Amino acid sequence: MEYRNNVTEFILLGFSQKRELEFLCFLLFLLCYIAILTGNLLIMISITWSPLINQPMYFFLSYLSLSDLCYTSTVTPKLIVDSLSTKKSISYTGCMTQLFTMHFFGGIEIFILTGMAYDRYVAICKPLHYTVIMSRQKCDIIIAASCVGGFLHSFGQFLLAVFLPYCGPNEIDHYFCDMYPLLKLACTDTSKIGFLVIANSGLMGTVIFVVLLISYAVILCTVRSYSAENRRKALSTCSSHITVVVLFFAPLLFIYIRPATTLPEDKVFALFYTIIAPMLNPLIYTLRNTEMKNAIKKLWGHIMGSKENRLKGFPAFHHTAS
Repeated sequence: MEYRNNVTEFILLGFSQKRELEFLCFLLFLLCYIAILTGNLLIMISITWSPLINQPMYFFLSYLSLSDLCYTSTVTPKLIVDSLSTKKSISYTGCMTQLFTMHFFGGIEIFILTGMAYDRYVAICKPLHYTVIMSRQKCDIIIAASCVGGFLHSFGQFLLAVFLPYCGPNEIDHYFCDMYPLLKLACTDTSKIGFLVIANSGLMGTVIFVVLLISYAVILCTVRSYSAENRRKALSTCSSHITVVVLFFAPLLFIYIRPATTLPEDKVFALFYTIIAPMLNPLIYTLRNTEMKNAIKKLWGHIMGSKENRLKGFPAFHHTAS
C-alpha cells in the first residue's frame, strides 16, 4: 500500500499546555538564551581579539562557541515564541530544515570536541612535537573535517525523514523536530529506518565517546609520571573539556543509543544538549582558566577605554550667566 504525504504542518506539544507554566517557561528559556548569546559571543570575541587565537586549544574553543550559538539558535528562539503561542505549529518545510540544521551544527560540535581532545592528548603525551603536530594548517583541517562530518551526518538524518509519508496525526510530542518523534508519526513501517537512525546518531556518538574516554585514559596514565605541580596543570586543562563532553554526550546517548522509541523523559534530557550545555560551556571554560579571564578583562578594558575616549571627544558646554 502506498501512502501520500498530506501533512503540511506539525504541531509541537512542547513542555506544558498550562498557561501559567508556559509563561514561566518563556521567562526561563529567554533568560537562558540571553546567557547563551552573551557567554558564547564573549568567548569568541575575547579569543579572536587576543593572542590566544594562535593557540590550538583556544582556536577550537572559539569555533565550539560558534557552533553552540548556531546549534541552540535552531531550537531555542522557536521554543521561546511557542511558549506564548496558543498554536505551536511548524511547517513541514520548517520542520525538515530544523532537523537538518540542528543535526548539522550538533555534528560539528561533536567533531570539534573530538579535535579538542586530540589537542589535549598531543599537548600532554607528545609535548616536544606539539607545535609541529598541531600547526595552524592541521587545526584548519580539523575544523573543515568537522563541518564535512556534520554535513554528512545531518544529510543522512534528513534523507531518512524527508522520504517518510506523514498522513496524520501531526502532533509531535516534543519542542522541536527530531527523528524519533517523526518516526512515530510516519504512516509506514519504520523499524528498518529506526536501525539506520541508531547507526547514524547513536553508534556515531557512542564510538566518538569511547574514543574520547580512551584518549583521556591514556592522558591519565601519562601524567602519573609527572611531578605533582605539572600533573595539576595538565589535569586542569582537561577537566573543563571532560565536564563539557559528559554534559553533552550523556543525555545524547540516552536518547539515540536505544531502539527508536520516544519517552516522556526525552524532552528533559534534550534540554541538556540543546540549551543547558551551550549555556554552561562559557562558564566551564572560563571559571578555572586564567588565560581566558585575562583575555576577557583586556577586552572589557579596551571597550571601557574606547568609551571613555569617545566621551572625551565631546565638546564641553559651559553655562554662561547673562
